[in-house]
Amino acid sequence: MALMIDDEEFIRGNVPMTKREVRALTLAEARLDSDSIVVDVGAGTGSITVEAALIAKRGKVFAVERKAEAVELIKRNVEKFSVANVEIIGAEAPDGLKDLPELDAAIIGGSGGNTDRILDVLNTKLKVGGRIVVNAITIQTSAGALEYFRHHNWNYEAFQVQITRLKKIRAYDMGQALNPVWIIAAQKP
Repeated sequence: MALMIDDEEFIRGNVPMTKREVRALTLAEARLDSDSIVVDVGAGTGSITVEAALIAKRGKVFAVERKAEAVELIKRNVEKFSVANVEIIGAEAPDGLKDLPELDAAIIGGSGGNTDRILDVLNTKLKVGGRIVVNAITIQTSAGALEYFRHHNWNYEAFQVQITRLKKIRAYDMGQALNPVWIIAAQKP
């Protein structure tokens, strides 16, 4: 199974999904190996969970999601893409993170306004040298994550991506912009 799965391949519903191009950049920043232990916080439809599980074939991916509809979508997408190395935790973060094993990487796609508390728990779970990637669409989440990493002396970088896709409208091609996303990647010292 190739990475960069088309968005249309995922079962959707009314749950936000990380788009293909942002997933590719996020997973590149996570620097996963075939045996990585990973958590996807605010897993939504499970698009990052599925692609992370395809990379970490001999590892494990924990999908933490508080919304019941999203948990069902994750289950359906995990089944559709036949990834057996996924455990779904239907709970709000940070509570759903407390029983996790030691992690190589964490990806935060949704924080429900709990960014600091989530990062506090992940800081105790992540191996030295492990990575956290935060995808943020709000200034508050971006600022909170950057301040946390700065305060705790983590190595970090951040960049914003703005994807515009070509859309065909009759005889014309037009650019259709997706929401801009800040990708903040940090490594635990």
